[in-house]
Amino acid sequence: MNTLRSALFALVLVVVTPPFALFAFLTFPLKPHTRYRLITIWSDITHWFIRNLLGIRFQVLGRENMPAQASVILCKHQSAWETIALQHIFPPLAFVLKRELLKVPFFGWGLAQMPIISIDRSAGKDALVQVEEQGRKLLDQGFWVVVFPEGTRVAPGAKRRYKIGGAFLATRTEVPVVPVAHNAGEFWRRNALVKQPGMVTVSIGPPIDSRGLTPEQVNAKAQAWIEAEMHRLFPHHYEAAA
Repeated sequence: MNTLRSALFALVLVVVTPPFALFAFLTFPLKPHTRYRLITIWSDITHWFIRNLLGIRFQVLGRENMPAQASVILCKHQSAWETIALQHIFPPLAFVLKRELLKVPFFGWGLAQMPIISIDRSAGKDALVQVEEQGRKLLDQGFWVVVFPEGTRVAPGAKRRYKIGGAFLATRTEVPVVPVAHNAGEFWRRNALVKQPGMVTVSIGPPIDSRGLTPEQVNAKAQAWIEAEMHRLFPHHYEAAA
């Protein structure tokens, strides 16, 4: 049954994404927040099928921790699920992503009309400049900025080095950092064709005041909270390594 549901979901994406990408491309004359509201209808449609066809639902802990101002979100990255679901949890937001994604037919063309921070990963330290310049503008416009500090999708129970980009942006703009932990990878594994139904738990941590701190200090605080929360909420992922 899960195989059939996953196949039908893939079919939905194939049918819905190309025409919606064209629609998104045509929104380029509009203001950023108007474009965002229109283009994220795609994520509304997609999330409906995730919930009702795949059976993947979510609950949120710590909503009260969300600051009033636009902030930088440092989030665990396990699957494509969070790139869609975070748009239903937080105010209007922008993702940091690699520039090559904008070249993907249909999907990338529509993505280019969204508020995003596109970076050249081969640029080294210059990539931090790209993050700051584009991120500052988006934060000033009221968009929250989502950064996956591990840089790629990581399996449940695993951890990669936390990169400094999100913390760097927060300290340069003096906005809070909001750490986020979740277990979406239990149900939507990296490169897995078949998704599993279940309840994703998303935990939003207390905001980290970046003022007066170095990027390294902010990054360390965010990493400590996220990893501790992952162990607290999902200890079964770490039992083998204990």
